[in-house]
Amino acid sequence: MRHAERLAFLGLGSNVGERLDHLQAAVDRLHAARGLRVEAVSSVYETAPVGGPQQGPYLNVAVRVATRRSPRELLRACRRVERAGGRVRDERWGPRTIDVDVLLYDDEVVDRRDLQVPHPRLTERAFALIPLIEVAPGQRLPGGKTLTSALVALAPVTGVTMIGSQVTAPLGARR
Repeated sequence: MRHAERLAFLGLGSNVGERLDHLQAAVDRLHAARGLRVEAVSSVYETAPVGGPQQGPYLNVAVRVATRRSPRELLRACRRVERAGGRVRDERWGPRTIDVDVLLYDDEVVDRRDLQVPHPRLTERAFALIPLIEVAPGQRLPGGKTLTSALVALAPVTGVTMIGSQVTAPLGARR
C-alpha cells in the first residue's frame, strides 16, 4: 500500500566546522532520500547554544519536506543524514556537525519514547520557531495555536540573527 504524501517540517542546526556546508549537505541528502522531497528552506539564522557545555554558536534553518514516510521512518531518515554528516551522539546538547529534528508532521501528534511530534521544546525555542514560520506560514500546532502566537509568547526575542539565504533547496525542488 502506498502512503499519501504528507508535509513535515524539520529543524537543522550546525555549530562545528564549516557550518553552512554541513547544512547544505544535509538538505541535499534529505532531498536525495527515497520518499522525501525538500520543498523549501528558510533563511539561515545564527543563534547562541541552548543548554549543554560551552560551545560555539549555531547556524539554523527550517526545511519543509513532502514525504510518503511515516513519522518514525522520517526520523530514521534524519538520523541517517546526521550520521552521513559526521554527527556523533556522545554528549547531550553538545556541539555537532549537524542536527536534524522533526518539528512537525502535518497536524499529527506522536508521543513515543524515541519520537515526539510536535518537537517537545519547539514552543520554547525562538531559534526553531523563527525559521519554521518562514517555511510554514499560517501553520498551526495540533490544538490550534499558531506558530506566530507561540513566538510572540517568547517576546522579547534576542540572540537570533538572520545572516542570509546561503542554504538552498536542491534544483528541481519548489521554493
